[in-house]
Amino acid sequence: MKWSRDSWRSKPIVQVPEYPDAAALAAVEKQLRVYPPLVFAGEARRLKTSLAKVADGKAFLLQGGDCAESFAEFHPDNIRDTFRVLLQMAVVLTFGGALPIVKVGRLAGQFAKPRSAPDETIDGVTLPSYRGDNINGMEFTKEARVPDPQRMVQSYNQSAATLNLLRAFAQGGYADLHKVHQWTLGAMADTPAGATYKKFADRIQETLEFMEACGLTGETVPQIRETEFYTSHEALLLPYEEALTRVDSTSGQWYACSAHMLWLGERTRQIDHAHIEFLRGVQNPLGVKIGPTTTPEQIIALCDALNPQNEAGRLGFISRMGAERVAEHLPTLIRTIEREGRKVVWVCDPMHANTVKSSTGYKTRQFDRILAEVKAFFAVHRAEGTHPGGVHFELTGKDVTECVGGTTAAVTDAALGDRYHTHCDPRLNASQALDLAFLIAESLKDERAHLQKPRIAAAQ
Repeated sequence: MKWSRDSWRSKPIVQVPEYPDAAALAAVEKQLRVYPPLVFAGEARRLKTSLAKVADGKAFLLQGGDCAESFAEFHPDNIRDTFRVLLQMAVVLTFGGALPIVKVGRLAGQFAKPRSAPDETIDGVTLPSYRGDNINGMEFTKEARVPDPQRMVQSYNQSAATLNLLRAFAQGGYADLHKVHQWTLGAMADTPAGATYKKFADRIQETLEFMEACGLTGETVPQIRETEFYTSHEALLLPYEEALTRVDSTSGQWYACSAHMLWLGERTRQIDHAHIEFLRGVQNPLGVKIGPTTTPEQIIALCDALNPQNEAGRLGFISRMGAERVAEHLPTLIRTIEREGRKVVWVCDPMHANTVKSSTGYKTRQFDRILAEVKAFFAVHRAEGTHPGGVHFELTGKDVTECVGGTTAAVTDAALGDRYHTHCDPRLNASQALDLAFLIAESLKDERAHLQKPRIAAAQ
């Protein structure tokens, strides 16, 4: 089947807006096609290599960031705070799992959001749904809800600026492990999570001092002073994705240059639709969200369409089933993949199937349910003898009150309205995210001990 970057246009499509001015849309697409790529093919290939190690059980994926980036909250402090929460989580997971942590942000492009209904009604007034800042405005007015292609240009510019800052943080010294204490956010300093992290950071500092005494410094070991950090988003708005798709001059292959990794949600993974058609032709690492209704036949069809060469690191399945459904539905899918010999990365998204409405009327997520789904995900993989490859969270470095609960600084139902700032779905705050990192680190440590038992027995 011949592929081109615009072959998706001949397929059925869902979750894409209808622009009232086709000429204006075409003009923006033409404009974006001559803009520089946001990411480069070589970077995407490095991420694929790292994800191949995840698929093989030799690394672990940490993917997280905003549910939906916004123009109004675009600020370097917000980018920095989310980045350093991910750094904190990564060092905790590295220490617990004794594994390299592949860090992928939901940043620099996560603007569009799928919606369950094309319209929404408030006080008897019906308007098109808000679909993300790169499509229309959040304000509930007729003018704001009209899809505007110029928003794609603003999304590109904000993504470029965000990537520039992220690269500076990752490679310019901010990610130096010697600064592990400085990553603590001000709002967390006096919390139990902050105190636990401080003790953990002290241990890292002692280890670094020992290493320096042995001659291993940031000058001789670059991994101490810098880190690899990648970006990802849901490939929803295909006119934008197509416009930023380029041929790699070194390989002659096509890459989506809007992010290092792209994923599809449950609403856009129809095998004969436009989104699958577009993604099957680009060489980036890909993810697909799967829920409790996913069948073995569907998961193999997705492998055939998106990873026909069975390339390790190319394709990941992001499980979002709900805490109580993981044990019932995930094992069958894992066994199907194992039986067919397919190479995939298994990732747990414990956020999206655990959304509820609080007693105070806010859409929220319960920390205990999020943790329960992660634990169930690990338990299933241990029972099946496979590797739990990673986690996928919606989180922010801001001190928000959007998810209920937490082990050290719990948010109550009554407190949700204090700092409920999300433009779409509720996010973990920094303290809750770090709580989860410590708990997941324990699971990774247990998995490592479980895998070492047969080796110890064989040696004896």
